[in-house]
Amino acid sequence: MDLDIAGLRVLVTAGAAGIGLEIARTFLREGARVHACDVDRNALKAIPSSDPKLTASYGDVADRAGMTQVFEDALGTLGGLDVLVNNAGIAGPTGRVEEINPEDWDRCLDVCITGQFNCTRLAVPHLRKSQNASIINVSSAAGRFGFPLRSPYAAAKWAVIGLTKSLSRELGQDGIRVNAILPGIVAGDRQRRVLEAKAQQQGVSFGEMEQAALANASLKEYVTAQQLADQIVFLCSPRGRTISGQAIAIDADLQMLS
Repeated sequence: MDLDIAGLRVLVTAGAAGIGLEIARTFLREGARVHACDVDRNALKAIPSSDPKLTASYGDVADRAGMTQVFEDALGTLGGLDVLVNNAGIAGPTGRVEEINPEDWDRCLDVCITGQFNCTRLAVPHLRKSQNASIINVSSAAGRFGFPLRSPYAAAKWAVIGLTKSLSRELGQDGIRVNAILPGIVAGDRQRRVLEAKAQQQGVSFGEMEQAALANASLKEYVTAQQLADQIVFLCSPRGRTISGQAIAIDADLQMLS
């Protein structure tokens, strides 16, 4: 299927590794031009050899001044902007609410929700000039279920959906589509670390924690980063031109988080 996105100008936050890198690579395979930012300096150093068509720069989405520089880099390289993928996020602390360090709470929300605001406010003036403008905000299954022992992360990801719905209505008159993606249990090191932390907190083995997590889904399997990337690229193509304001779950039909 030709998605007709050759030349599309895309910025992906946290795009040098993991899910973000898969998103960037999928856009590139379809002919888009992509700039990534990331806080992982080692991942950024690997980009020129692993993905020479991907341009990238250091950037922490919670740092407003730093993101201003990232946007200058991206716009200088791409010559404009058609798509912003607000992918950056952190797992945040695991623990009972009374045990959570307030600084860990603040950092989780600073990255997972305020970071999306920081990037969106910089992107919108440029997206208004695009003929095919989209914002994709990465939320989580934690954005529609309660998530015991993960209250900062869940609070931030619920907020992402509120931001998405509001922006869709606000920016629709400018022809800018805004959607949220809600990944479920995604295969990878980050998910393993989350399950390991919860297993330790609850005094069970990793295998037991993993089995319990997957048991909550109709399809007892992990979601892949490629599946998320495929959905995002479709939404940002002309084929998704009437899809906006949606919170789209890609989660093997999760019924709850435990």
